[in-house]
Amino acid sequence: GPPCLGLLPCSGFTPAACPLLEYTGANYEEKVYHFGDAPDFDKSQWLDVKFSLGLDFPNLPYLIDGDHKITQSSAILRYIARQYNLCEKVRTWPQGKLPPYQLMANVSFFLSQEVLKIEYLEQLPGQLKLFSLFLGKWTWFAGDKITYVDFLVCDVLDQNRKFDPCCLDDFANLKAFLDQFEGLSRIAAYLASDRCQPYPIFAKIACWGNK
Repeated sequence: GPPCLGLLPCSGFTPAACPLLEYTGANYEEKVYHFGDAPDFDKSQWLDVKFSLGLDFPNLPYLIDGDHKITQSSAILRYIARQYNLCEKVRTWPQGKLPPYQLMANVSFFLSQEVLKIEYLEQLPGQLKLFSLFLGKWTWFAGDKITYVDFLVCDVLDQNRKFDPCCLDDFANLKAFLDQFEGLSRIAAYLASDRCQPYPIFAKIACWGNK
């Protein structure tokens, strides 16, 4: 059967996997696991099957493609990229270098701690400047052809743009990059379809991006 992508109904926990699969034109299925409402946020729908899927490191998201069973978002992206010749060739992307996603997640889950939000927004321009300088005048982040890296970066930039709509105002090349990416025919079709669910970004337990 087609590859199966297991995920939560939160765009922040499936970074770039769906857009990448859509871009390749791959036939794939989604298995969405829903958590319950407050106060318990029941996770039994996932926990009941977590250790029965044959995953080496059971977690969400996962990708099952025949005998290949993969967890961890970046590993899933690299696996898909290898299948469709979308790995870096001209420039090597420094692994792990993204606007501080974990800090953003912390802010989103503990937004009542206003100091976290202030700290995040204070350091964000410096992080985005590094991305702007790395992209420079290149068309894509890893060279002159699109790679899985662009899907990963686009996802994180878009989440930051939702958190702070003005955060890219001083970075014309990053805004142009997002416009170019979202204008790709298959990506534009996906973004306009009911398969694309930009919200919620995080799980129900979060204080921001949970609706």
